[in-house]
Amino acid sequence: MRLILLVGLTLFFNSGLTLAQQIDSDAAALAATLPAENPEEHYDKSEHYITMRDGIRLYVAVYTPKDASADNTYPIMLQRTCYSAQPYGPDAYSERFNRFAELANEKYIFVFQDVRGRWMSEGTFDNMRPYIPNKKDNSQIDESSDTYDSIDWLVKNLPNNNGRVGVWGISYPGFYSTCTLLDAHPALKAVSPQAPIGDFYFDDFHHNGAYTLSYWSVNNLFGIQKDTPSDKAWYEFPNMGPDPYDFYLSHTPLSKLDKVTNPDNFFWKQIMEHPDYDEFWQKRNIVQHLKNIRPAVMTVGGWFDAEDLYGPLMTYGNIEKWNEDTYNTIVMGPWSHGDWSRRAGRQSVSNVFFGEGINETYQAEVEARFFKHWLKGPADGETGLPEAHMYDCGLKEWRGFDNWPPAEAIEQPMYLGESGDLSTSANPGKAASTHFISDPDHPVPFRMDIKPLFIPRKYMADDQRQASRRPDVLTFTTEPLEEDITLAGPIDAELFVSTTGTDADWVVKLVDVYPDDHPNYEETQDHIVMGGYQQLVRGEVFRGRYRNGFEKGEPFTPDEVTAVNWQLQDVFHTFKKGHRIMIQVQSSWFPYVDMNPQTFVPNIFEAKEQDFQAQTHRVYHDAAHPSRVVVRTLKN
Repeated sequence: MRLILLVGLTLFFNSGLTLAQQIDSDAAALAATLPAENPEEHYDKSEHYITMRDGIRLYVAVYTPKDASADNTYPIMLQRTCYSAQPYGPDAYSERFNRFAELANEKYIFVFQDVRGRWMSEGTFDNMRPYIPNKKDNSQIDESSDTYDSIDWLVKNLPNNNGRVGVWGISYPGFYSTCTLLDAHPALKAVSPQAPIGDFYFDDFHHNGAYTLSYWSVNNLFGIQKDTPSDKAWYEFPNMGPDPYDFYLSHTPLSKLDKVTNPDNFFWKQIMEHPDYDEFWQKRNIVQHLKNIRPAVMTVGGWFDAEDLYGPLMTYGNIEKWNEDTYNTIVMGPWSHGDWSRRAGRQSVSNVFFGEGINETYQAEVEARFFKHWLKGPADGETGLPEAHMYDCGLKEWRGFDNWPPAEAIEQPMYLGESGDLSTSANPGKAASTHFISDPDHPVPFRMDIKPLFIPRKYMADDQRQASRRPDVLTFTTEPLEEDITLAGPIDAELFVSTTGTDADWVVKLVDVYPDDHPNYEETQDHIVMGGYQQLVRGEVFRGRYRNGFEKGEPFTPDEVTAVNWQLQDVFHTFKKGHRIMIQVQSSWFPYVDMNPQTFVPNIFEAKEQDFQAQTHRVYHDAAHPSRVVVRTLKN
């Protein structure tokens, strides 16, 4: 040992490096030897086509550890995607290994598959292809059957696998992960749907009946079919210019987007033809089928996921409700869409910093542990992980629960009051209401940044001061808190409203108002200060025509007081002592969602310019009409 130390010191002093530089150099050299950083040295790649039960062939890329043998077998980790299993070719290695580095370093047989109708696979693509229970013959296929057929081929044909299979994926691949749970193959032991789409009418493309206009730009990605297998993109994204707000405002009504949409885009046509939650959307709701689940499940999501927040919560919740004996867990962190797969060091959303090493710790101590236990370990359910591993975005710390929402959370109504007050007591006043004018020509922007927009993410923790200063945004605020208040679970908006028109959208936002002396973070934008920051904690839109059901819209009667109730997605957030709780109410959130014309038309996608009219909206908060927001609180 002494000789080795002397040799090492001699090499160090002769290198001319400082001790810190040498340590960094050694760490870099060590990282380069790990499979995640240098997969070519640790994995062999092969490509295959797997024939489905109806004869369609699906492409897979397989990465097998070089040391796999009959005496050293590995589980299979499968990821199915509509976004491409590239790079293609036996000598081209994927760069995605560093996005699941802990799993890659642990070593599995990794398989990436292009789903039916995408990239190098054959067949026709269908968005959120409906699940078919009790299939009658081999002509009836869905993503569940395609996964079953794929796993069956993999375990029988890939050498040196141990007969256990895991599936994982983020976003659309999260949906495909959920599909594997239905009629699961016996070899499938562990599944992690991450930011999974649960229902396109409540994830991604609609929110409570309102069309998420800001996702229009990705329609070509999902709506253009290809004729043959392709290793190159066959679709293009539109150029909206530097200011999406102006672009979308100039393309309102929505029918104007026809002129700048590929005429072959089948998905855009489907969206326009089905504004209501009809059979087309209902049969694409995958979370309604989550019964008789056998594999272990770990659902993952982000509290600031603008695309898929409904999906993770509903996936976990419905499995929990209908599968008493299934190993079912959920992880929700301080992440926007897919952040947990990035080795970022500092984790932040918008201007808000949440902590160091959050993503890396999750990957090593949660995700890798889950799959190792079920695919390489005893698979007895004793993982050491809590059922609900949840991040408190106010206290900025993890906390474990036996279930979610926590059974001990208590409902607490917060009443909208006169003069912008927000309190736990109903307003005893008479005929109290607050009104504003909602003008379709000047909708409330959902963000302050003016730059090209592909899909919205950052706004989920953005500063709301720009909104609270507008006359068409109502604000209701508590006094500075005398003690911490922790909210855990869903939020119910229960409003009494009226409008001079016949239709209206309603947006409710829960906001954390920081004290004036709050310091800035490294991530704070140059034009922002964190003192007095109004952080969006949760916001959700509701298209008022669907107040009695999403299957069919109903007009408002002008000036008639009407109850409008809906549920916002869950939160886990502590409002700290000295902070204030704010509720904002508005009627547009543009162009995150499309502008309601405020004149009832059966199909908003067919609205004409003359249908868009400024209207006066009222929110009532008197004794007879106590508008309120109901939260769930935990004792600290």
